[in-house]
Amino acid sequence: MLALLTLVPLLVSLFYGEHFYSLRYAGVILALLVLGIPGLKLAEPSDIHTNEALVITALAFVLSPLLISWPMMAAGLPFIDAWFEAVSGITTTGLTTVQAFSDKPMTFLFARAWIQWYGGLGIVILSVALLMGHHNAMKRLLGPEGGQSMITTTRHYARRVLVVYVLLSLVGVIVVWLLLQDGFLAITHVMTAISTAGYSPLDNSLAGIDDWGARAAIMVLCFCGAVPFVLYYRLFKGNWRGVVFDSEFQLLLLLTLVVSAALSLILAQQFEFSYREALGHGFLLGTSTQTSTGFSSLDVGELDPLAKGILIIAMFIGGDMGSTAGGIKILRLLILARLIQLIIQRYTLPAHAVIQPRLDNRNLEHDEIHQALVLILLFIMVNVLSWLVFLAYGYPPLDALFEVVSATGTVGLSTGITHPDLEPSLKMVLILDMLLGRLEIIALLIVLYYRTWIGKRMA
Repeated sequence: MLALLTLVPLLVSLFYGEHFYSLRYAGVILALLVLGIPGLKLAEPSDIHTNEALVITALAFVLSPLLISWPMMAAGLPFIDAWFEAVSGITTTGLTTVQAFSDKPMTFLFARAWIQWYGGLGIVILSVALLMGHHNAMKRLLGPEGGQSMITTTRHYARRVLVVYVLLSLVGVIVVWLLLQDGFLAITHVMTAISTAGYSPLDNSLAGIDDWGARAAIMVLCFCGAVPFVLYYRLFKGNWRGVVFDSEFQLLLLLTLVVSAALSLILAQQFEFSYREALGHGFLLGTSTQTSTGFSSLDVGELDPLAKGILIIAMFIGGDMGSTAGGIKILRLLILARLIQLIIQRYTLPAHAVIQPRLDNRNLEHDEIHQALVLILLFIMVNVLSWLVFLAYGYPPLDALFEVVSATGTVGLSTGITHPDLEPSLKMVLILDMLLGRLEIIALLIVLYYRTWIGKRMA
């Protein structure tokens, strides 16, 4: 599959006559086919275990950037920067050490957007693997198919998501193309918007696009990418109530509006924008941040501490489960809020009273609650440890925390710390943060757990 996906930038390089890229992409495809074709002879298992599904997906995110790094080095990047760019792309983060894109080959600019587009699709499938074994959570994400064989369910879900993903992308390209009158800019921005990734072929992101209509269309696509893809299927089936009254969708919309409004007020005061300009920049940055996309229309490093603090919280929370967005996910925030409410209620009830935690008219499973709380704790731990490393190198505390949360939340906004001259060890920290954030930590830990590789497979 990765060989087929790599065929697209190969064709683009041939179209633009950038044959130095064509040779490298052809070499990558050949290597992938040599490794992959023998695997086609393996018999398909009737079922797979949770750890097996997570390992397969996690290794795809870990190993594919190493292969993609070689073609990216043709743009003049050293290996560490090419690897950083590839990891940031496949994890749909959007952080970059490249400062100027105007002198980069068209194949390089397209490939960045392309890997983010299929990386965003991969994380939606990973969310299925992460929920294996949690029947209620699977039913919420997949519908009635949640109780079937996981291979059949994942295949069916992947097809459903692929249809939605491609349709949203095609509609987005048509709309943005008509607004910008530039096919390349439309395609690259739409691919990175629907995948909530944020790579832009422009040096100053969306500040390089003067048309506010095109900016608004791109932001709508970012929001669409942060919504659970199963909701589109419900909408197609005519179940609009299941979309409008979905608690995750409602909270995502509310948080986006609150963050955007707060940023608009701050920008109006700090930069003395007119209220129209402040609303435009505020809602663009607020939507981009809450959906973990990472587009911007101004220099984030110039924002005041309050604005940066709001953005840090938004990046940490992220979008909805079953979407392309990053962060801890709104579903886990809802579970945490429900547990806090339950603890408060217990103090007002008799000691023998039994309360079952519920969300959206369904009981929350113990394992589902446990996994949500553990993952929130792990996210906090990863952010704190990475932040301490940046502090040890003498970076400003708030900017360092912003950069780390942006990486683990797979957002891609930067205060200026991420640049070509950043210490290699800190680039490695951010690479690890991006992988941990995209794989939601658990998947990568399972890859590293020795019992995953050593021991008899239990039937």
